[in-house]
Amino acid sequence: MKIYRAAVIGCSRMGAFIDHEVTDYKAIVLPYSHAAGFQVEERTDLVACSDLRLDVMEEFGELYGVAKEHQYTDYREMLEKEQPQIVSVATQPEHRAEVVIDLAKHGVKAVYAEKAMAASMEEARAMVDAVEENGVFFNLGTNRRWHPGFDSMKSIIDSGDLGKLKTLIIYSNGTLFNSASHHFDLVFRLNGDVPATWVSAHLPNGDSVVKDQIVSEDPAGHGIIQFENDVTVYVMLSPRTSEWEAICERGSLTCWNNGWQWQLRRQADVPGWRRCLVPGTFPEFESSSSTQNLIKDLVQALDADTVTRGGIRVAYASMELIFAFIESHLQSGKRINLPLVGSELRLKRDSAPRQPRFSV
Repeated sequence: MKIYRAAVIGCSRMGAFIDHEVTDYKAIVLPYSHAAGFQVEERTDLVACSDLRLDVMEEFGELYGVAKEHQYTDYREMLEKEQPQIVSVATQPEHRAEVVIDLAKHGVKAVYAEKAMAASMEEARAMVDAVEENGVFFNLGTNRRWHPGFDSMKSIIDSGDLGKLKTLIIYSNGTLFNSASHHFDLVFRLNGDVPATWVSAHLPNGDSVVKDQIVSEDPAGHGIIQFENDVTVYVMLSPRTSEWEAICERGSLTCWNNGWQWQLRRQADVPGWRRCLVPGTFPEFESSSSTQNLIKDLVQALDADTVTRGGIRVAYASMELIFAFIESHLQSGKRINLPLVGSELRLKRDSAPRQPRFSV
């Protein structure tokens, strides 16, 4: 059994310590951070890490057994000395493209990049080119793509038991780069990664955070996404957080409380009510770590030279929706056709990264 050498670039919350924040959260199965996933997965050996902050790396090393001689402030030096085969990039999106492109050119064969994919469409396109030209297996950290509950939801949709999928609802989209990167990838997944054709959107605080093609803060956004197969997505900013719904011709599937609770309803003839929706049984599934499932997917791709469940083109598609939402807002909600052409927008924030919680 081959063991793959793994390393983490960006040793903060999602890179290493977010597990400390969700120890009693029913919706998430640990391990959750990149490093914790590599530590638990039997096919990977976490051998090194890189970050600009020595104190963060020291805590990382103590938690995951990475000695100081394998901690690097220069990730390029880490690549040369450690020769990892799988590398996580858990930096902020403003720095992610440069790192991923370097990894691809250096010969790293598998990349697990945190979301959002990049800080501009130009950078995202450069990442696609580098990953494809160098034959790199790629997954983006949009964890719901590897959640077994959403696998069940997709299987029901694909079976046709409830008729054709017609509508998807994101009940609380949140900010575009941090939250919508998850939601947009999920609706792609549930709809079989069919291409989107247009969006129309509004950003409540967009006028204050987008100026001269610079996005200075991560804006919240709501709107509509239309897919090529006539499925429509309604993207809301409602108080019903972490809830998604798939509406088919003869029933609906709902997940609420962020993957903790699930519901299936189907159409039926009820005396006195005529045709209406009645509760059905959502299939039981075995809970598992979406982070570990994502890593297993990369390992399987390396083993068999097969495509990953995510992939660089899938990541690019959800990135395109983020910037199309912003472009639509700047044009007073005008319908923006996809693929998105000519966007010069760039995320460029001045805020410092959030400090990780080093203990539970």
